[in-house]
Amino acid sequence: MRIGILTSGGDCPGLNAVIRAAVLTGMKHHGHEFVGIRDGYRGLKEGDVRALNRSSVRGTSRIGGTILGTSRTNPYEGEKGGAERIAETLRRLGIDAVMAIGGEGTLAAANRLAGDGIPIVGVPKTIDNDLDATDYTFGFDTAVQIATEAGDRLRTTGDSHMRCMVLEVMGRHVGWIALHTGIATGAHVTLIPEQPRSIEWVCDYVQAVYDRRRAPLVVVSEGFKLEGMDEEYSRKGLDAFDRPRLGGIGEVIAEMIEQRTGIESRATVLGHIQRGGAPSGADRVLATRFGLAAVDAITERAWGTMVSLRGTDIVRVPMSEALGDLKRVPEHRYREAELLFG
Repeated sequence: MRIGILTSGGDCPGLNAVIRAAVLTGMKHHGHEFVGIRDGYRGLKEGDVRALNRSSVRGTSRIGGTILGTSRTNPYEGEKGGAERIAETLRRLGIDAVMAIGGEGTLAAANRLAGDGIPIVGVPKTIDNDLDATDYTFGFDTAVQIATEAGDRLRTTGDSHMRCMVLEVMGRHVGWIALHTGIATGAHVTLIPEQPRSIEWVCDYVQAVYDRRRAPLVVVSEGFKLEGMDEEYSRKGLDAFDRPRLGGIGEVIAEMIEQRTGIESRATVLGHIQRGGAPSGADRVLATRFGLAAVDAITERAWGTMVSLRGTDIVRVPMSEALGDLKRVPEHRYREAELLFG
């Protein structure tokens, strides 16, 4: 078979490990041929591909980003969009199957394409770890590792000056990165989208910590809303999907803390630093296992499925399971962390 691989949506540490594993095992054990589809669904619509072989993927599992490029293109929009035109492009290029690596938006498009007869298999990726169909996604561990290092560094400068340090991490709708970062750094307060809280509640913890002659550390998801806020804090306009571009709630909270308590406060927004750079060892392993399993799924023509981590096993599930409900932080997990606040 001739297999086309694409990466779509936001970049994520571990994408290249998926590509490398798929190409190496597919060529060696199944006799497949591979092409890389440039810039996600844009390349699929326009037939923009490059050859993939052992040489082109050598050593790439340790490299961040994606060697294929990515975009947030909708495969059904535009003159070259739609399942019929994409099918014609695949026939022209001699591509027998597509491996789509991406998050909810990418998998939603892949699921629709599969329903319209395109031979496609999905691989889930997101640093937010919010896809309900898999226990973990690669990229998450790296993001937490980066955020934890940043939190540790902030604690040293906070301790030196007796300041309250507020660390804002990614997480539009779910707080997995913030939750794990808060636990790993020993944060005194962790704030996530699933659990709105009042600024008075936050300040009570901050003041108690400061009164013990400790420098408070607050970890907050970008999508966190204080009680009384109707929507997430945004002042950066809209993204490609007409969603508010989040970022800045940490600065708002730091200012409020300083106004209410008199404690000097600083905010740090990590932003895209969390999903750049080399993937962690755990993410390289998970991404590699996903790549191996995705090739098996294509070989067995399991169209419309995606690979998934269940416990320690890699399984296949319908792509539709990754859509709809996000995997949110359950209340009991937040209560566990809350036992250590203050």
